[in-house]
Amino acid sequence: MHVCKLPYTVSWYRKAKQKCTHARGLLWLLGRLKVLVRSNMSSKKGGKLSKAQKLKQEQEEEERRLREEEEALLQAQREEQERLERERKEKEVERLELKDQERREDELDELRHLLEENHTAVSNWKRDTKETAKWERYLRCDGVPDPAVQQDINTYISLWRDDAEVNITPVLKQCDLALQLVEELEGLLRDATDPEEGQTYQEALINLQDLIHSKHHLTTEEILKKASASIDTETGNMQIVIRDDKITLCLWANLKKNPRFKGLNFEEAGMGFELPKQLAVSDIAVRILHTRYDHLSLLARMTHLRTNTPSHRSLAGGDDAPEDSPEREERRENDKAEEGGETQSQKTDEDVQSIQGSEGRKSAASLQSRKSSPRPSEDQGRQIQTQMETLDAEGDLSCPPAQLTETTIGPQVVDLRRYVPLGGVFFCDVFHLPPQAHHVKGWEIRQLLDTGLQVFHYPTENVDGNEDQDCPPVGVSVTLPDSVVFLEAPQVARWDAAAKQWRTDGITDVSYEETEAKVSFRMDSFQPCALMQEAYANLPFQSWELRPLGQDSALFTVNGALINISITIQGDRCMLQSERQRGLSHLLGKWMSGPSLQRAMLNAGINVFVNEYADKYVSSYGKDPLTEHAAYEQMALFASACAFSWSKWNAKCGTEHLVMQACEHLGAAPVPKSSWSLYLLGAQRSQKLEITENSEVFSADHSPDSEFHSTFIHMLQDNMSPEGVDQSRRSHYLFVDTVQSLLCATRPLMYS
Repeated sequence: MHVCKLPYTVSWYRKAKQKCTHARGLLWLLGRLKVLVRSNMSSKKGGKLSKAQKLKQEQEEEERRLREEEEALLQAQREEQERLERERKEKEVERLELKDQERREDELDELRHLLEENHTAVSNWKRDTKETAKWERYLRCDGVPDPAVQQDINTYISLWRDDAEVNITPVLKQCDLALQLVEELEGLLRDATDPEEGQTYQEALINLQDLIHSKHHLTTEEILKKASASIDTETGNMQIVIRDDKITLCLWANLKKNPRFKGLNFEEAGMGFELPKQLAVSDIAVRILHTRYDHLSLLARMTHLRTNTPSHRSLAGGDDAPEDSPEREERRENDKAEEGGETQSQKTDEDVQSIQGSEGRKSAASLQSRKSSPRPSEDQGRQIQTQMETLDAEGDLSCPPAQLTETTIGPQVVDLRRYVPLGGVFFCDVFHLPPQAHHVKGWEIRQLLDTGLQVFHYPTENVDGNEDQDCPPVGVSVTLPDSVVFLEAPQVARWDAAAKQWRTDGITDVSYEETEAKVSFRMDSFQPCALMQEAYANLPFQSWELRPLGQDSALFTVNGALINISITIQGDRCMLQSERQRGLSHLLGKWMSGPSLQRAMLNAGINVFVNEYADKYVSSYGKDPLTEHAAYEQMALFASACAFSWSKWNAKCGTEHLVMQACEHLGAAPVPKSSWSLYLLGAQRSQKLEITENSEVFSADHSPDSEFHSTFIHMLQDNMSPEGVDQSRRSHYLFVDTVQSLLCATRPLMYS
């Protein structure tokens, strides 16, 4: 066995042992031992070394030792620098936190004052606007009833129901007026806080919708009674198209009863049908009535969906809480507070309450969450608790979501929380053709029936009373309305009148021709049908930006999953802009109020707005709603002078924080990329981040030479010019309210 002899004396090892008391000495000793082992192994393999080889080996060993000592020294220096830097940052953070605590009360009070001042101004403006509109309605004396007055609307419905007018032209004019009243009733129903009042509006709404449909039925019967007087010379049948701004009526009367008849296409209306032979030889009439409004889906929502908020309990037929229960009493108190526009504040250590300027609803600046750490006892009792508003199921511009309950959605039933009908309703019906008049010696002889227009039941029933299985389906084709945008291929659904819901069963052979914007399908029978689109097809957003265009003017851009849109905000007015023209020509470049624009965009199929169901169908970051809403409030306050944009780090900072890009921007030109800075918003404080949008990893370290603030607006002010701060503080309350409403309706910090 080869013995390893160490060529060092005892004194050398004693010195080495003394050096081992230090970390560097230990590393040196280990290095020398490694060298000796390698030297021994080398001698074992190659035998004895020459003096030159030994000298070279010793030099290499010495160089290696020096390198290792230098590396150990550098590592120790780096660790020491890192420790010192950590201590310095910790002390700096403690200093900034202490400074933030010292001015916290003043900043929160200033923010609360700004929000409450705007809320009061907006509330007064809306109250005056309503009173002015009510007075102007009274002065008009045009016979149009006030839908808010139950006696007026009931009298109007009774008189119109008794009106014997069946001529199509005056009836359609009356229907236009009734549709205006329906829209007003829908608005009153959305805003109703008293369940009994909401129930009254709902009953009037349903009665008026039924009466409109009944009038369409009567005019159809009147036209079909005189079908023989309008025979088409080529086909021997009657075919007619009547249209106005609200409806398109296509009628066909089977006078010829030709067994070879396959179907008819109303080219001017973009609709058509196909008949099986059983119907082609029957004494029938086919009607396709396209209403550009949709009353059936509203009926389905009122039947199957209800909310637990005062403004929607009426939709479920009243409140299930006992009259003398604490819940009912609490709701009464909340309703009174909402009607009076009062601010209910309770001082705590966590939240700041603010009031949002929108119709009768409260808002909140959640500058601290309930999970925040306690503050010193001398500062307790100086905070104000936050209350959050709810998102309306029918498109109200508020946030965050309400708690809802709904009936179970069965198979093949359209979930109206996920899908939305677009382009109105296509009422497809087949009727028994009324008896036609006979002319004898100048006399017109007509058989009068007191049964009215009768539905022709198809499929027909056999002797057992069951549907005949040998009845082929009927075909229907419709052209997509030019006032809507389908971002994806539309889905076809039929109306189940008994269950009051849309269904997809019973519909086959669906064909979508995108170039011709035409949908063809077959149904077991003639029924009302609608074209469906997924409500959240454009979510989540790819990016967004809000930048000022001047005083009380801003541009809000949303790059969605399927379409990009921009909304120009000027005071309390909004204008939609988009590169896509088809389906939006009636909206692009037109100024309207924020709520009106939102409803128009939803009806056109451009949905960038979220509601209380969105989180069930769209992936989100699950941010703290209090912190999120507080950010929207403060962004709106400074939207005249500051730009805000999407950041990829918002997905990496956790649920309790928000990250966005922001900077001062006083011009109308696009924001230079170099101007953006990243800001981290939390429940306790806001801070400017050291990282940029192009950094490789996320870090919550604050930017050097920056401070912490309890509010986002004070954080922004640290990096703004006096001109920018002054421009922000001069923002008009209606502009602030409009911007905040759009941000709350889209919730870009949650869904992008």
